[in-house]
Amino acid sequence: QDWTSLCAHIPGLKVVFPATPYDAKGLMNSALAGTDPVVYFESQRLYDMGEMFHTEGVPEGYYEVPIGEPDIKKPGRDITLLTVGATLYRAMDAAKTLEEKYGLSAEVIDARSIVPFNYEPVLASVKKTGRIVLCSDACERGSILKDMAQTISELAFDDLDAPPVVVGARNWITPAYELENYFFPQESWILDAIHDRILPLKGHVSTTNQTTGEQLRCKQRGV
Repeated sequence: QDWTSLCAHIPGLKVVFPATPYDAKGLMNSALAGTDPVVYFESQRLYDMGEMFHTEGVPEGYYEVPIGEPDIKKPGRDITLLTVGATLYRAMDAAKTLEEKYGLSAEVIDARSIVPFNYEPVLASVKKTGRIVLCSDACERGSILKDMAQTISELAFDDLDAPPVVVGARNWITPAYELENYFFPQESWILDAIHDRILPLKGHVSTTNQTTGEQLRCKQRGV
């Protein structure tokens, strides 16, 4: 389970969630070098992932990744995908499908940190694309991404062509390992959210129901 939202609500705590080996080492060094308490999240879903974004791999020497700075993992022009933790890789898969199948260029931004968080790169991206999907493994209800989406709406209202959309885990108890792919966000969920709530994708058939009516029905039933 992803508890970032709980920790982000506690004043005085810094909260980080690296998704790559390079960022994991750099953020750990930054956390240890500072004097503030830092909650450092890691996901078991990332343990088998190698470094995909730095061709030279993880440096042997000392380096720091600044806490609070998101990182653009893939430039794009049509839609922004902001991710936390392991959803980075599902967003990268979605970006590949968007480009190859629908001719859309997605910009993928890895948050890396939850608190503090520099919104300027995200706002610059939204100004360019006009659309944003925020994705994490935290349950959608009460997610810190809802707060981030609200902030983006307030600061980039005139630049948005559609409201920000949050894609999170199902609002129920975490199931057994064999059912995790039905609980945590998948590439198809991101594509469905874009198709149903932001920009229709020609020829796309949704496998999940991301419509406004379904959102209201689920909230009415507490799921």
